[in-house]
Amino acid sequence: MDSSLFFGISTIAYMIAMVTYITYLAFKQNFIGQIATTLTLLGFLSHTVAFGLRWKEFNDLMQMGLLRSIPLTNLYESLIFFIWCTILAYLIIEFKYKNKSFGAFVTPIAGIALAFIDISGMSKDIHPLIPALQSNWLLAHVTLSFIAYATFAISFATALIYLILTTDNRRSGAYIFWTITVGLFTIILIALAVDYIVFKAIPAGKESLTKGLLLKATFRNESKLVVALSIIFSLLIIFSVWRFGYILKKLIQSFSLNDSFVDELTYKNIAIGFPVFTLGGLIFGAIWADQAWGRYWSWDPKETWSLITWFVYAFYLHARLLRGWRGKKIAIVAVIGFFSTIFTYLGVNLLLSGLHAYGGI
Repeated sequence: MDSSLFFGISTIAYMIAMVTYITYLAFKQNFIGQIATTLTLLGFLSHTVAFGLRWKEFNDLMQMGLLRSIPLTNLYESLIFFIWCTILAYLIIEFKYKNKSFGAFVTPIAGIALAFIDISGMSKDIHPLIPALQSNWLLAHVTLSFIAYATFAISFATALIYLILTTDNRRSGAYIFWTITVGLFTIILIALAVDYIVFKAIPAGKESLTKGLLLKATFRNESKLVVALSIIFSLLIIFSVWRFGYILKKLIQSFSLNDSFVDELTYKNIAIGFPVFTLGGLIFGAIWADQAWGRYWSWDPKETWSLITWFVYAFYLHARLLRGWRGKKIAIVAVIGFFSTIFTYLGVNLLLSGLHAYGGI
């Protein structure tokens, strides 16, 4: 039995759990929340088994020892691990704080990542490691980086919730900021779902992202009419979120979430993720770069954007702890930090070239 079966089970469980959490947020029925948690736990357990099997398969192929064989050497494997870390972090928060409403904001992140895997056509095969990756630093650098990414994802969700809870004026910058953010995430989810429904098959081969099926049914369609309708529909979604955002606010308030608690939860996640990212992402990465390429820092696009992400979260902590920033301004910084994280992780790998090109599709 290989890992693909268990990855398939976890994918189905996460996607259904995402819909169930959103339904729970809308209807506030406890049994719906219990179903969502059960599905998430089922998916996480299957995911853990799948990752373990993938690790064993990689070790059997490469024969480099257990630590060097961790399956984090391409975009598919890293996305799978990112989802695993994010779900684990969410489950810890749900069981600690006894609140399931966060799931409606966290599981869509996993859902987008899973849909991206299926639609983009990335290779899921196990390939031999290139020499630069055959190092003991792989385990330390990559795993710590993705643990930090997961905490940043949670802080993104809680910062959005904070902005929703504390903004009423539709013309205020904070209100417009969070409605556009929520609207864009909704649009991405819908567009990926349309891709899957229209094409019903994952593209074969090693096609690049720009030649794959991602957004091909909507924004990258050959028909200009379809593209125009997709843009109009997207603007309507953003407008609807802006116009009826008070409904989402009332739903969240009904779960007895207060803004100070959510603000503190955002801070705690960043306070954990920042030193982990500093150590694993920057320091260990620099040491590994020196061993692999003969220099600690080369201003590679991945290194540069990692540093930009580090500065954003350093600014968050500095502004909060030393300047006393609280409220909407600091929450917006947390959201921007996750945007930078996503570009560091995906944007650089897929859109830019450099020493980290092996992280692409």
